Amino acid sequence: AEMLQGYGQLDIREHQGKTPLLVAATANQPLIVQDLLTLGADPNATDHRGRTILHLAATYGLPGVLTAVFNSGSQVDMETRDFEGLTPLHAAVLSLNEVTQQPACGSRTMTVPARDRLACVQMLLQMGADHTSQEFKSNKTVLHLAVQGANLALVQVLLELPSGDPRAFVNMKAHGNTALHMAAALPPGFPQEPIIRGLLAAGADPALRNLENEQPAHLLSPGPASEALRQLLKRSRPPPLASSS
Repeated sequence: AEMLQGYGQLDIREHQGKTPLLVAATANQPLIVQDLLTLGADPNATDHRGRTILHLAATYGLPGVLTAVFNSGSQVDMETRDFEGLTPLHAAVLSLNEVTQQPACGSRTMTVPARDRLACVQMLLQMGADHTSQEFKSNKTVLHLAVQGANLALVQVLLELPSGDPRAFVNMKAHGNTALHMAAALPPGFPQEPIIRGLLAAGADPALRNLENEQPAHLLSPGPASEALRQLLKRSRPPPLASSS
């Protein structure tokens, strides 16, 4: 790292647009990451896909790299978008969903890769990532992504975050659908029911309609297995959201 600094090449790029900092992050070398940042490497450098060090750590589940960035005191942009329109927090949630959905994760016990990725989500939130940010392609927040991934542990983490208006967050729409719409569309059984109950407890409004004029209850699977949830959604009617004016 000091040699690169001596030659004024701390931010030199290789063939995929990665600086030494991004190469060290991808190789999961937190000590080198911290050295490079201490010597003045650009903490917001991006590769040929627009990914910063935060995106890479989030995508590959590298909490040690995030710790190194945090400990360095570098001024990193938590809301930088890659070329897919994703913030590092979006990338972390998508990566967590991917490993959680693998067949080997059929049990409710969280694997090491899943734990590392959940740790990345929690660290990004601790570092100031905005959980209400919407990705560009479909306007989903991390709550929408977590619900779509049937990721109960992550949904619970997100619903417990401090927020100025938690009901406004839980009722945000992505192309017309709230997180409750997406939960109702999940396969019946575990973890659909606890996700729906958690969303309702956080203030999700089952009366809201999507662009097809459907309420969440309309998206439940037909049959007796969903009847209890259908009745629950019909009974749950939170007071109207406060006006933003």
